[in-house]
Amino acid sequence: MASGSARKAGMRLSSLLSGSLASGIKSQTAAASPWSSSTGAAGELGPFGSRFASSQAVRNRMKSVKSIQKITKAMKMVAASKLRGVVSKTEKSRGLWQPFIALLGDHPGVDAKKVSILTVSTDRGLCGGINSTAVKYSKALLKLSSGPDKEVSYIIVGDKARAILQRDSKQSIALTVTETQKISISFTQASMIVDEIVKDLDFDVVRVMYNKFNSVVQFLPTVTTILSPETLIRESESGKLGDLDAYEVEGAEMKSEVLQNLSEFQFASVLYNAFLENACSEQGARMSAMDSSTRNATEMLDKLTLSYNRSRQATITTELIEIISGAAALEASN
Repeated sequence: MASGSARKAGMRLSSLLSGSLASGIKSQTAAASPWSSSTGAAGELGPFGSRFASSQAVRNRMKSVKSIQKITKAMKMVAASKLRGVVSKTEKSRGLWQPFIALLGDHPGVDAKKVSILTVSTDRGLCGGINSTAVKYSKALLKLSSGPDKEVSYIIVGDKARAILQRDSKQSIALTVTETQKISISFTQASMIVDEIVKDLDFDVVRVMYNKFNSVVQFLPTVTTILSPETLIRESESGKLGDLDAYEVEGAEMKSEVLQNLSEFQFASVLYNAFLENACSEQGARMSAMDSSTRNATEMLDKLTLSYNRSRQATITTELIEIISGAAALEASN
């Protein structure tokens, strides 16, 4: 008799639980998709105790956000370490080319038929908008230097500027140099690039476009004008140079030879400084970008954790209500 009454009570409890489970399934089917952002549907139990896809999706999203947060934090630390190493070299290199301004003068508005625009960019991304800024100013310089009897071309340093300018200015690209930062930036490297430019290209003026490092959160687009030896001789004859005319040339060298050597040395010094300034701007911009990415990942992780905990709490509450309701119905039937 006791076993028979237990079997009857078990059948009544199972029918009650199956009825409540079926009603829960019907209500969930009529509600929104389990992928929606509602905290009530996310994480509820499906048939046979299986959880809906939304709860698993939230957990997977939390794992991916945590991984991204670790990567961006590590990249920020690496960029900070590289920045400290290159800042000291940049400050020393500024004293290398600045005396040329007093010696040869500054000629941003010099009239020339053959103009080359040397754009300094990076080989890697994830460094903010320094590459797009350099390309934007280079395009503006191209428009300003263009004319009916003028030849304007690009000299590109860095893979990012090359990828952008090849889309709409492929015919204007005369020379491309990439992978300059695989080894430490040196004056020898800049001198070799200058030798290739002087040997392969015919120009009157080179305008070097780069990002000058001002602080970790700020860089200044800068243009430096380099005159060819022929243009320097012409400007010297017209008396438009700086303090060079106050000096006398001694030895067997002619003044034209001295101007040629000064022009090439100025070009190498300016390019060396431009590489270092742009490297500092790159690391500073990467630090800022990775710091913002880390903060965004932290905020997103907090929101996902809150949503996931709410869904778990709602699931546990629903299970407890079903158990209590079944026990109460069983007691009422007895």
